[in-house]
Amino acid sequence: MDASPSRSLDRRLSLPLAAGLSALALVSGCSGQAPGGHASERVSPAASASAARQDSAPHAVAQLETDYQRVIREVLPSVVQIQTADGLGSGIVYDDRGDIVTNAHVVGDGKSFKVSVATGEKVLAASLVATYPAQDLAVIRLDDVPDGLRAAKFGDSEKVEVGQIVLAMGSPLGLSSSVTQGIVSALGRTVSESESGGGTGATLANMVQTSAAINPGNSGGALVNLNSEVIGIPTLAATDPALGNSAAPGIGFAIPVSTVKTIADQIIEKGKVTDSGRAALDVTGRTVVDDDYQPAGVALVSVARGGAAYDAGMRVGDIVTRLGSTEVTTITSLAETLASEQPGDEVEVTYTRGGATRTARVTLGEI
Repeated sequence: MDASPSRSLDRRLSLPLAAGLSALALVSGCSGQAPGGHASERVSPAASASAARQDSAPHAVAQLETDYQRVIREVLPSVVQIQTADGLGSGIVYDDRGDIVTNAHVVGDGKSFKVSVATGEKVLAASLVATYPAQDLAVIRLDDVPDGLRAAKFGDSEKVEVGQIVLAMGSPLGLSSSVTQGIVSALGRTVSESESGGGTGATLANMVQTSAAINPGNSGGALVNLNSEVIGIPTLAATDPALGNSAAPGIGFAIPVSTVKTIADQIIEKGKVTDSGRAALDVTGRTVVDDDYQPAGVALVSVARGGAAYDAGMRVGDIVTRLGSTEVTTITSLAETLASEQPGDEVEVTYTRGGATRTARVTLGEI
């Protein structure tokens, strides 16, 4: 999360080298006797293969290093630093018209920004197009588009796999044009942002988990594969309560490129998001506790007339305890469960009213 002037991503991938040198076997005998009585030397197939691996290891490492350098040359000019009234963040050039996609929590309440590109030209002015805090995404636009501005190439979320090497590019701790590395650790994570420290409080589905650490300044930047394609926007890091809620090493999350393109395209075309793809009950609520002061459900504080919950007969004061087969104990768990559903899905909601348990079939709305 961007608590202060920026956000960042930093992780080093340890690449195991091939096996070490194997001893060559010297085979002697009648069948190996060379003319003149000198013993011939033979290399076993296993030893030969081991030696070949040893010879190829430096080449493989050199090739990987070359790949890193190529990706950096191709992508870094599309990654920018964004300065707001409150701090620094990162962004990605989305098209040749000067649109830049970033996190909503990077732009905050700002309407105008200063943008620095990786090639070190003068600081450029930019204005807000629109922000969509529910998915923690925003688009800003350069007031004047400089010659040679390079839009990033965006990948395909369906082709992202666990174990892929990724490079993170952005401005961690204000260090512009920084590049670090890691891997895709997991896919399909659902995580919730804190509202403290400038966060949006959004619940984000289908996130890409990465081993790269996310620090202030990297949010809004680029998570890139070795095909020079953006596969996600680094957004937040897990925190460890045992460490005073500091970032948990090696557990960071990026918004997947499919979501980025869906939201950014709508903002650029219409100036707002009209089709979020996010399911909703059309309610607001608060977490309630039981007699042991343990979270026990979500009490409905407001129920939108004509919304999903209202049409199913739910009202203010009802306490939601289950959505489908998933237990609901907190407002966060309710949001995370809804994030796995789609607008128009029909789900069974279990709730209590006046101490009695009830169920309702709810056709979900859209955020």
